[in-house]
Amino acid sequence: MKINDYFGDYLKALNEKISNVDNDQLAAAAALIVDTSEKLGNIYILGNGGSASIASHASIDFTKYVGINALTFSDSSLLTCFANDFGYEHAFEKAIEFYAKPGDLLILISSSGESENIINSALKAREIGLNIITFSGFSSNNRLRALGDENFWVESKTYNFVENVHQVWLLSLVDFLKKTEF
Repeated sequence: MKINDYFGDYLKALNEKISNVDNDQLAAAAALIVDTSEKLGNIYILGNGGSASIASHASIDFTKYVGINALTFSDSSLLTCFANDFGYEHAFEKAIEFYAKPGDLLILISSSGESENIINSALKAREIGLNIITFSGFSSNNRLRALGDENFWVESKTYNFVENVHQVWLLSLVDFLKKTEF
């Protein structure tokens, strides 16, 4: 395969995945974010690995560009403390238990939709009374996809495709809210 063919095919396939989103669902997610902000709630954005990077990027942009209080629990001291004391599969769940309150919003990012710590955080968030937006990929019936109020799913089993699409969709919400200055 020629290099140009590879990149052309790759970017075309990625663009198709990015474009395969329901705009009404993006609008509904934006409404959840605005509603949370107007009620002075916090937004927590969580993920592992590459998804943690996306969560960090989005939380900073929501805060800096849009003026919405958004946080992630990726601080190494907090994460390693909770993982050590409660197990990694419960680290985010415990952070939510300590920090979140009813009316807050949780945005969860997991390529597989099967990460135990992400699933546990969704279950704890429901127990407390948080709204949830999920971003997942891989199997269409992954566990995370069933746990949100709005569930975004990428039809791909390739990590970089899924993560890139998640980032574009999530940051499009940032750009939309910045542009509309709700």
